[in-house]
Amino acid sequence: MLLRGMVGIGEASYSTIAPTIIADLFVGTKRSMIICIFYIFIPVGSGLGYITGAGVASLTGDWRWALRITPILGVVGLFLLVFLCPNPPRGAAETHGEGVSEQSSYLEDVKYLLKNKTYLWSTLGVTATAFLSGALAFWMPTFLSRAQVSQGLRPACVEEPCDSTDSYIFGAVTVLTGILGGILGSGLSRWLREKFPKSDPLICSSGLLGAAPCLFITIFVASTSIPATYVFIFFGEILISLNWAVMADILLYVVIPTRRSTAEALQISVGHLLGDAGSPFLVGAISDALSKSKPVSPEWSFHSLKYSLLVCPVVGILGGLFFFLSSLYIIGDRKAAAQLVEAGPREPQDPSSEPPIELSNGDKTNHEDNLSQSI
Repeated sequence: MLLRGMVGIGEASYSTIAPTIIADLFVGTKRSMIICIFYIFIPVGSGLGYITGAGVASLTGDWRWALRITPILGVVGLFLLVFLCPNPPRGAAETHGEGVSEQSSYLEDVKYLLKNKTYLWSTLGVTATAFLSGALAFWMPTFLSRAQVSQGLRPACVEEPCDSTDSYIFGAVTVLTGILGGILGSGLSRWLREKFPKSDPLICSSGLLGAAPCLFITIFVASTSIPATYVFIFFGEILISLNWAVMADILLYVVIPTRRSTAEALQISVGHLLGDAGSPFLVGAISDALSKSKPVSPEWSFHSLKYSLLVCPVVGILGGLFFFLSSLYIIGDRKAAAQLVEAGPREPQDPSSEPPIELSNGDKTNHEDNLSQSI
């Protein structure tokens, strides 16, 4: 419990702080690109976790060795953070390196966020996305294994180590769809944002609404065709992965720099508590309740899990509606955040240390261009 809690602290820290550091270093389309790269590696890491874990368990005959070997990657990450990660002033990218010095209490930050309707609705959309990711990551390899047992393609596993083929394949699919979905979502955002200011939440909405029928078909086609099941898993995960970079970018430009870490922390907390932390338990609880209604058998074990997974398409539809509602407010909230950054107080400078600088006409033009790009 203690060690697992320490892992959670590390995950919560990077998830909260890393996007805000990126926001302080980059602005405009370059920020969107860097955020895309950052969020691509989350599903890539998740997929590689399946592959590495299954491989280590197969080689050693004990799944526990996967948890003993993978922390080596954490040491590498710690080294890179300590020696290579910068810590720019909050809002440096939007204020040309000056930073935003405004201070506020945690309660003031929360009140500000509760009035930001884009943030509230998109947080519910993020929660739905996390719910789907958590449920699929936890249960899909088991579901695929039970489907094959139900079809007579594989004997039931009664003793460890069990066949880990499904974990290998599902991990590879997760890696590939994470890369493709992240690139596609970010590319659509950069292409459409100038023409359609509401495009970002609509991309997220379309991704979840499109994933819902793919997941529905996946659940029922598994009874007859495993290859077809993987095809619809592939398309469903691509559509879910459209969201990761885009929904992070939404938060960064509708919340002012000094409150972004609080916004990230609250969004991640809600997303984990109501999303990927609870979805595996909920699906499992429904499956257990259903399985008790009939005598235990491999066939009913598969069908009880199949029916419990139907909660995923429903949540996908709800998540799509949440992002659609956020699109109704995003233009106003984005303008309000940009105006607050430009009007906010700056760190006072010592007039004796540096003479005043007057912008030439060319400098003024460049400054105005940079400002319009950041807004």
